[in-house]
Amino acid sequence: MRTQKFTLLFAMLAALTFATAISAQVETFSAPNVDYSFSLPDEKWKLTVKPSDTSPNVEYVYGDRNNGHLEVRKLATRKDLLTSEAIQDEDQKLQFLPGYVAGKEENFAGRYRGVIFNYEFVRAGRPMSGRMYFLRIDDNTIYALRFSGFKEILRGLHNQTDSIARTFNVKKP
Repeated sequence: MRTQKFTLLFAMLAALTFATAISAQVETFSAPNVDYSFSLPDEKWKLTVKPSDTSPNVEYVYGDRNNGHLEVRKLATRKDLLTSEAIQDEDQKLQFLPGYVAGKEENFAGRYRGVIFNYEFVRAGRPMSGRMYFLRIDDNTIYALRFSGFKEILRGLHNQTDSIARTFNVKKP
């Protein structure tokens, strides 16, 4: 009798867990005036800048801009430009941030191969960090997914930032 109750209780808990997992929906970003899409793994990511006909840029925040901020930018490149050279160009722009410290580069493999560039800086006396994914789409196109936020919070979001970069997809013409 006791074993049957335990088995029934376990089955009910498992069913509840699976139902919760199924009901958690992943939002997918896509818009008619941009040629890419990606999935957001948490409903806390809120769209703050929509793409338009004049600006294809997209921005999301994770609850609050300081907790997590995502910018998607398309970088037009020349055919012989290495991804590391594109990172150096962005690094030169970031050097003007207060307390800027360049971090390490990591190789990244998702739908597109690329490089992750990490860095730290200070905003209003608080330690911040940035994590940029440089995804090479073709010889002339690199997309930069720029994440920034409080250092301790952004570190906890690495699984989510990786997931967004892995699901990034460019629509083929």
